Amino acid sequence: MPVTMKKYILLAATSMLSALFAVLLYRQFIEEPQKIVVRDIIPTSYTTNQASEPDAFAQPSEDHTPTLRPTNFIEAADVVTPAVVNIKTIQGSGSFNFLRGGSVGTASGSGVIISSDGYIVTNNHVIKDSDEIRVTLSDKREYEAKLIGTDPSTDLALIKIEATDLPALGFGNSDSLQIGEWVLAVGNPFNLASTVTAGIVSAKGRSIDILEGQDRIESFIQTDAAVNPGNSGGALVNTQGELIGINTAIITRSGRYEGYSFAVPSNLANKVVKDLRDYGVVQRGLMGVYIDEVDSRRARELGLTEVAGIYITRITKGGGADDAGLQKGDVIISINGVRTETLPEMQEQVGRYRPGNAVVVEFIRKGELEKTSVILRNKSNTTALVSAEHRDYLEDIGFELRNLTTEEEQQMDINGVKVLSIFASSPIDQTNMDPGFIITTVNEQSVRNIDQLVAALKTTEGKCVLAGYYPHQEDAYYYSFSLEEQ
Repeated sequence: MPVTMKKYILLAATSMLSALFAVLLYRQFIEEPQKIVVRDIIPTSYTTNQASEPDAFAQPSEDHTPTLRPTNFIEAADVVTPAVVNIKTIQGSGSFNFLRGGSVGTASGSGVIISSDGYIVTNNHVIKDSDEIRVTLSDKREYEAKLIGTDPSTDLALIKIEATDLPALGFGNSDSLQIGEWVLAVGNPFNLASTVTAGIVSAKGRSIDILEGQDRIESFIQTDAAVNPGNSGGALVNTQGELIGINTAIITRSGRYEGYSFAVPSNLANKVVKDLRDYGVVQRGLMGVYIDEVDSRRARELGLTEVAGIYITRITKGGGADDAGLQKGDVIISINGVRTETLPEMQEQVGRYRPGNAVVVEFIRKGELEKTSVILRNKSNTTALVSAEHRDYLEDIGFELRNLTTEEEQQMDINGVKVLSIFASSPIDQTNMDPGFIITTVNEQSVRNIDQLVAALKTTEGKCVLAGYYPHQEDAYYYSFSLEEQ
């Protein structure tokens, strides 16, 4: 080979090696790590103490004593693994046709049996949009599950299988968890049944911005127990084998476990699944405040001794906080005796209660520590519990409603129901009604609240006429639509 050709080959090889070396250096020392939040569901290619029955729907223990025990995990693992199930979901099975074709998707995750008669808690994202839900127990028995209800705001869901005498886990008290406490994660990563990993509680009240919607509650327990795709909906337990969290998400660069996993606290999960079982929908209690966290600047301005607490930026007129005497500028530091240093911590505490429940709020006003009792309200600003049937019926027609507040009734001198939002391509959307409209009559029948409005709609056949007013306008408006298909 000519000398000149050898020089060119050597030069090309040296250039390529230099380029590769530069790329490696950049990735190692300069490139920012990529943050990926993984709701750890895995696609698949395939079609406390057991001596007494645990009461899965009882209130969590009020005992806040830490549950620390020696790091012998054998007893806890023995109690937990029989109660953790594999969940496989099938999407699109109803649309598949052997002649026309179609697509069928499958995925799998985990769930936890919380009652001996077959109630199972899992993540909403595990069963979302599924046509079939199949459950495999630790002893390999298989069942088809029925969906009881979902709550995207906490990423929880409740399903049920028809079975009896099942091994079940009772809820523990997640408030008693200590940073550094040993915990076990039990689930089915990569379809590996009944896998147990151990770690410690790394943090509490952690928000990682994975849930959507203004009602979302992110106050996760962070652990370093190994959690991988397929663990979603599985159990996080303490060393006594008590369910203290539902494993939900990981943060990773690679898409696999890298040391950060997150679970919904059991005290919040317990309340959510009770609501789903009893009402089919979560009863969300609201204080009627707009809030923000206290930062160092605000703490200095308010003369606070520490940078902690929840600053009230605005009060809803006629809401629970307003009636209880809370004001803009107050700093909430605890709910029912539990400290609320951050927004997630406060959202978790309030999220445990229903409309009509009273919570004791401790707050600081002008340097003085004060206390008051707030009666929580629903979105309609009443203490009534929401009916899943009402909600689904109204969504099918095409709007979200709330009752008028006493103040609104007095100011406008009318009684009725306010339209909060209208769903696209719905019967109501076709009427050109706008949000903010106040419905006063249904087919000339007066309505004062949502219950009366729904009752009037359900007795109507064919054409329905809604009449009412827009705020600050004197003329009445009329909107008609057909109820034949509702």
